Order: sequence, then C-alpha cells, then structure tokens
Amino acid sequence: VQLQASGGGLVQPGESLRLSCEASGNIFRIRDVNWYRQAPGKQRELVATINPNGSTKYADSVKGRVTISRDNSKPAVYLQMNSLKFDDTAVYYCNMQNFGRPYWGQGTLVTVSS
Repeated sequence: VQLQASGGGLVQPGESLRLSCEASGNIFRIRDVNWYRQAPGKQRELVATINPNGSTKYADSVKGRVTISRDNSKPAVYLQMNSLKFDDTAVYYCNMQNFGRPYWGQGTLVTVSS
C-alpha cells in the first residue's frame, strides 16, 4: 500500500485548504484512515479519522473547522480545512494501519501566515 498526500500550501489566516490522500491497493477501502499533523518542535498529533462506513472523529483543536471524507471509488481520503489558524501550521500526514502495520504518506506542508 502506498499513500500519496497532497494539497498543502501557504495560506492566510481564515482561508481554506483541501488535502488529499490517494492510495494504491484495495485494502485502503476497508480500513480506518487518519490524518495526523506535526508542527515544528511538537509531537505528531491525530487530527481526524474516518472509518470505512464514513463515521468520523476529530481532535478538539479542529472540531467545527475540519471535515474528513472519503471516496472509496478512487480510493482517496480528503481533509477540508476551513478558518485556518496560525496553529494549524504543520506537516500533515495521512495514515492507515493494516494488521498492526502502519502506512504513512509522505506529508504535505500547510503554512498559515499573514
């Protein structure tokens, strides 16, 4: 399984970005998929999770501003981020696990700056 994350960029506070995570392999369709982020000098944190049926969970820090979704026909998972804040600056990674083995995308950098 290979995960390819994209969509990061430089935005101003209050703007939006949509991150994409595209995968090779059918196993992606039947596993939970997560978005993590790691800000400079901080530990990697879980941002959002979506299960194969579309149920979602969010970190308190992004709840109400971020929406995770998936398109199993591609397959891909998306992270729509609105009302971006300075604190959202980080490298964002998509992730899934299969029988205990983690798979990570390469990361996509989101920079929120005025």
